[in-house]
Amino acid sequence: MTVEFRLPDLGEGLPEAELVQWLVKEGDTVELNQTIAEVETAKAVVELPSPHAGVVSALHAQPGDVVEVGSVLIAFDVDGEEAAPAAPAAAAAEPEEEKAAPNLVGYGAAPRSSARPQRRARVAGASDSSRGSDTAVLEAAPHDVLPAAEVVETPLERPKSTPPVRRLAKDLGIDLVLVEPTGENGLITRADVEAYAQRSGAVAAPEATERDDIVPDSAASLAPAADERETRIPIRGVRRHTAEAMVRSAFTAPHVTTFLTVDVTATTELIASLKADRALQGHRIGILAVVAKAVCLALRKTPELNSSWDEPAGEIVQHGYVNLGIAAATGRGLIVPNIRDADRLTLVELADAIGELAETARSGRTAPADMMGGTFSITNVGVFGVDTGTPIINPGEAGILAVGAVRRQPWEHRGEIALRDVMTLSVSFDHRLVDGEQGSRFLKDVGDVLREPGRAMLLG
Repeated sequence: MTVEFRLPDLGEGLPEAELVQWLVKEGDTVELNQTIAEVETAKAVVELPSPHAGVVSALHAQPGDVVEVGSVLIAFDVDGEEAAPAAPAAAAAEPEEEKAAPNLVGYGAAPRSSARPQRRARVAGASDSSRGSDTAVLEAAPHDVLPAAEVVETPLERPKSTPPVRRLAKDLGIDLVLVEPTGENGLITRADVEAYAQRSGAVAAPEATERDDIVPDSAASLAPAADERETRIPIRGVRRHTAEAMVRSAFTAPHVTTFLTVDVTATTELIASLKADRALQGHRIGILAVVAKAVCLALRKTPELNSSWDEPAGEIVQHGYVNLGIAAATGRGLIVPNIRDADRLTLVELADAIGELAETARSGRTAPADMMGGTFSITNVGVFGVDTGTPIINPGEAGILAVGAVRRQPWEHRGEIALRDVMTLSVSFDHRLVDGEQGSRFLKDVGDVLREPGRAMLLG
């Protein structure tokens, strides 16, 4: 029998999502929980698992389409016993109209097997898409790929990888079926593709780039052609959400920004010594990690910066924890995932968390839940060579710190002029929650830690 799968609420309360790409086509046999599509909400790119095992009978949207939550996305031909969607038991008691848009969080059925999925083998030269399947490629492929005479087509699970890795493989002309995965749960990583390319001699097309940011296929090639004077780009997904959030924040919370320029030579020397420490070779401790630690320490002394304005309740909510947002620029726009309970982490743990957060954001795998519940944010404009700025507060938070570039310049030091490492910091805060004295004291506390890292002993 035929069953339909409607676009679920992805756990964000958002009314729609844009279909980035299908990972299946009509006639494909899919397994339960197999990833069937990627959709982009206002916050993230999300992979949709199949709630059924069966054959894809119809696709009801095309890449680039904006689909409303509750609209039919795909249809399956399934056996009778597979007809009921795999949803929480409590859903059976819900009214019929509420079942139309199931919540993705918690839906899905049998847990994924820890065993590595079988890979689809293809006949060399069977299609243009398998242009990498020549003799050299087959020799470089994993040992479980059959010789050409024995290859059979088996409709099994699509190789798992992230959008930028698939783009890299496409640029190199590599069929991901032939790449041995080393990532968790059989995920093909960028390193796997690069290693395979080196073995097989694959070379990127001239137009390929080294960019890690995710750029959905539907948004590719948006630059104006030589004979065009302008290009119109649909305002969707993360870009729309960011614009709406910034406008809401700018015209709801009265912003005040204060600035501080500080000598951070002691901090840069500390970072250099940590990098030289063999015991810390596996950790990338940079200036942003030290700033994050300084922020967590300073928030203890000025909790007003770690609070929220609850308009309906008529209350100010001061948080006893720090969910530290780190602004990340991606190909889809600006996102601000946060590190949970950052105030409980050591400097090394913070550095690791920031590195993981950045890599996840660049690959487009940031979960919507990771961008919710932040209490204070940091934006590192220094990586672009910028001295500072007046950042807009992330909605729901009381403040945001902008970190400028570290510059080697003449500076007064112990009564003399010397070349020192200097940085400018700025903090924007919600004047409903934070007075000027509190905002200035917080910024000074952050600066004091960076000027003299040993002061962390006093603030901690």
